[in-house]
Amino acid sequence: MTKADIVAEIAAETGLERAEVLRTVETFMTSIKTSLADGENVYLRGFGSFIVKERAEKTGRNISKNTTIIIPAHNIPAFKPAKTFVEEVKSKVIVK
Repeated sequence: MTKADIVAEIAAETGLERAEVLRTVETFMTSIKTSLADGENVYLRGFGSFIVKERAEKTGRNISKNTTIIIPAHNIPAFKPAKTFVEEVKSKVIVK
């Protein structure tokens, strides 16, 4: 599912115009990105949490050149689904 699919589904469900829904979805995503960039976690009860994880400094290897490099410590965004979210996904049968 793409962002356009989400916007179309919400517009059909609510009766709002696609442009309004797109602006709302874009604002929602920008809000989450800004919060994470500021080091704040975002908690959506019943859905999940967008959190900032800290990665420690580590040594990496370039096997083709046989050299090592230091990868500095950095923050990375992550998503942790709520228990109810996980249970709902687990209970659905996926047919491909």
